[in-house]
Amino acid sequence: MNDSEQRIEPDNAARSADAAPQSDRVTLPPTGSLFIKVFPSIMLPMFLAVADQTIVATALPAIASSLGEIERASWVVVSYLIANTIAAPVYGRLGDTFGRRGMMFVALAVFVAGSVCCALAPNIELLTAARVLQGFGGGGLMTLSQALIGEAIPPRERGRYQGYLAGISVSSSTFGPVAGGYLTQAFGWPAIFWINVPLGAVAAALVLRLEARPGDRRRTTFDVPGLVLFIMFVSPVILALEQAQRMDARTLPMALGLLAFGVFSLVLLIWQEKRNTSPLLPPRLFRQASIWRGDGLAACHGAALVSLITFVPIYLRAVRGASPAETGLLLLPLTFGIGIGSMITGQLVTRTGRTAIYPTWGLIAATIGLLVLAVEIPHFHVGQLPWVFGFIALFMGSVMAVVQITVQTVAGPRMLGTGAAMVQFSRSVGAAIGTATVAAVLFSILALTDRQTAGLFGAIIEQGPDAIASLPAARQAVIQSEIADAFRAAFITIALFTSAGTWLAWSMPLRRL
Repeated sequence: MNDSEQRIEPDNAARSADAAPQSDRVTLPPTGSLFIKVFPSIMLPMFLAVADQTIVATALPAIASSLGEIERASWVVVSYLIANTIAAPVYGRLGDTFGRRGMMFVALAVFVAGSVCCALAPNIELLTAARVLQGFGGGGLMTLSQALIGEAIPPRERGRYQGYLAGISVSSSTFGPVAGGYLTQAFGWPAIFWINVPLGAVAAALVLRLEARPGDRRRTTFDVPGLVLFIMFVSPVILALEQAQRMDARTLPMALGLLAFGVFSLVLLIWQEKRNTSPLLPPRLFRQASIWRGDGLAACHGAALVSLITFVPIYLRAVRGASPAETGLLLLPLTFGIGIGSMITGQLVTRTGRTAIYPTWGLIAATIGLLVLAVEIPHFHVGQLPWVFGFIALFMGSVMAVVQITVQTVAGPRMLGTGAAMVQFSRSVGAAIGTATVAAVLFSILALTDRQTAGLFGAIIEQGPDAIASLPAARQAVIQSEIADAFRAAFITIALFTSAGTWLAWSMPLRRL
């Protein structure tokens, strides 16, 4: 299939969007005033939710020092991720039923309440519980922001706004660690949570500017068994993947047990959703090719992008000996490239009406860039690497805006929230699976090649070249070469994710709006 074909009509649900009742249609203001009214109201909630995924990273040492139990510090990150992932379809479903603007206020209230509880937490256990509460709010902010774009913006204009929103998402991911480090150093680690209180109040005031639209009150039955099974699926799987990334043989039985329990819960969830008249995850949506391919594309994109952002800093530290400050500078083209690529893609979708062509060719270019990186990275000077990272990121930025537009168009106006939520969920699960897979490849190759090098790897990441400075020069060169080879395999693995995403984008039925 290629983009020279005639326009392919959306699936039946998309046609129902065009045939929506007159009461669902509104007269929209001009584009300029629409941007001023809508975008700030959606931008800040999205910024808060995404920034809080990463703002804790630089504060973890201070949190562990203050509360003790450093071995449990990762709970603070993982608990937010699990709650965030679980919350996405819940808010999507409730937003479709009760109205997305009203549910945005609920999500903001839960998020701010969770932030206050985090700031006041006296120990790591209560902080973890508070992060779960905060994650339940953050997942709603992310899902409802995407759905409100679909609700408030005409289909042809959504590309532009989804591109802006993707740029905000990447910017806030980058801003999080920087803000976390500054606030922790200046005011102590609770400040990273207290700052959400005034920002949440501003976000609520901005959301008030949005038009309140009623949901579909015919769908008032909530699928509680489906939600329970969904939690029983998501939580063990994410915990298993987190355990797997440690590559510790002692945690392998627990990881496999959690994974098996998650898969069993998934089977029960599918059975429950097929027999439920008002399911949390409607099976009929996933029978539409544009939706399941779009969700699969989001998962592949999340796997590739988050793996790249996770392991490139480790490569720069372990192989090139870059300091944390140097690593941050070297990564700037990677983070900015994603934002710029997203905004350019959004503009192109709005101007041309074409959709799938951009991630198709974008991921082909990104795959070529990753393969070149894997093969030629030893020959690149450290000053050339940011340009390679920026090239890859620019083309990877062509995906998420198109995925959201496609899924929202096919899902139709009454299922906007559910569609947006499943994109968010797919990306989160893809990121977790992708990161765990790349970690497994990296550490397995190191262990199979040289167990001594594998044992030194952690020390090299923490201390840089000083960790092996006492070894003979020849041995240092061998260790560096073995680690570099393992990273080449890791980059090839990431290229496999983008290759799978290329096929999904190429075969997407909905190619034009």
